[in-house]
Amino acid sequence: MNPLREKPFRRFFIGQSISVTGGAATQIALFFAVLQITGSAKDLSVVVAAQMLPTIALVLIGGGVGDRIGQAVLLRVTHFGLGVTQAGMAFCLFTRQPVGYLIALAFLTGVLSAFVGPSLSGIVPQMVRPVGLQKANSLLATVNNAAKVLGPTVGGVLVSTIGGGWALTADAVSFFVAAVVFCFIPVSARPVMADRKLFAELRAGWTYFRSSSWIWSMTAATAVSGFLQMGAGMVLGLVLAKETFGAEGWGVIISCRAAGQLIMSVLMIRMKPRRPLLVGQLFITLQAVPYLLLGLNGGVAAIAAVSFVAGFGITYAAVAWDTALHTYVPNDMMSRVVSYDQFGKSCAVPLGQLTVVPLADLFGTREVIFTAGVLFALAMLAPLMLSSVRRVGTEGPGPGPGPGPGPGQASASVSASALLPHPDGVDRPSAQRQPSRD
Repeated sequence: MNPLREKPFRRFFIGQSISVTGGAATQIALFFAVLQITGSAKDLSVVVAAQMLPTIALVLIGGGVGDRIGQAVLLRVTHFGLGVTQAGMAFCLFTRQPVGYLIALAFLTGVLSAFVGPSLSGIVPQMVRPVGLQKANSLLATVNNAAKVLGPTVGGVLVSTIGGGWALTADAVSFFVAAVVFCFIPVSARPVMADRKLFAELRAGWTYFRSSSWIWSMTAATAVSGFLQMGAGMVLGLVLAKETFGAEGWGVIISCRAAGQLIMSVLMIRMKPRRPLLVGQLFITLQAVPYLLLGLNGGVAAIAAVSFVAGFGITYAAVAWDTALHTYVPNDMMSRVVSYDQFGKSCAVPLGQLTVVPLADLFGTREVIFTAGVLFALAMLAPLMLSSVRRVGTEGPGPGPGPGPGPGQASASVSASALLPHPDGVDRPSAQRQPSRD
């Protein structure tokens, strides 16, 4: 089945592709522009923190609001707001306003981004038949990975030629256009829950999340990997690159990994794994090998080669995870579950960045990177100890209870929000069968 034949998903795919393409060069353009204007690494770190911290702090609220009012409505509002903030940043760069304005706009961007992530993932299963979910996620991953490959280069060229303000202007336009496209996505009916407060709904989402061993175990493993990747993999990796093969060699390594991710996202459109999480976790363990080679003073060619193969595993695992969530989590619980998943992963990133340098001072840079590779492999394999993780994909999707109701009870999460008008006029129930839990 081709999910692009589904009109709602086709519109979503177009809007998301426009948004991702427009933002491909934004981060690097903004970072270099701040350095050009102020010449201060401290100012740059404040801008980065101002954008990152509210996203982490508010992502749980974003998930609750997405499930409460509907992901399509929230995507329209947030993308229009992001267009405004990016346009404001572009104006600040063109007119060389004080960096305080950029910090304020970066903060607003972070707030809006907290509401975007859970809705982008939560809306997919409402628009695609269960049989087409993996292909849909693979198509979205292909666009995202292509942007990762081209974005840094485009951003660097724009900053060095016409200035970072124009990159942010293009990003603002892309957000506005995407917001318009999202207006043509059907809005799912939401159940009336006047007696349910937002925080009560967040507690319900937490109950579902923690009672599903296959979900929380994978989230915990990915949080550990994020801690290791952003600390040892990025910070210490850059330090070693500077001391040995230089920025050019490091760029080759990162590009090879991104190329592997892009190729696998295309291949996943055709693949049909029976045990996606089992295979994905085994596959992504390959990402430990570049860390081990860095710790052993490996050469650029060897590290780039294994990074290319590791890129395959990264995308395979990511698509498998998104598809599993979309297949087994009830639609009106989706954004909350995704938000808890994203919150766990996001919190680990700054922790890794802050703690890795002191550890390297104590034990040595290469020793810490090598140890990180070993811990990464163990973290990725740990969820496979649970049969609930290994069995995901062996049970066909279909209506069924989530973790809350007891035997013989209808799932409280099956509601009108789980339906979207199908292009052929037939309402389509979402896939809501929960894998067996340990």
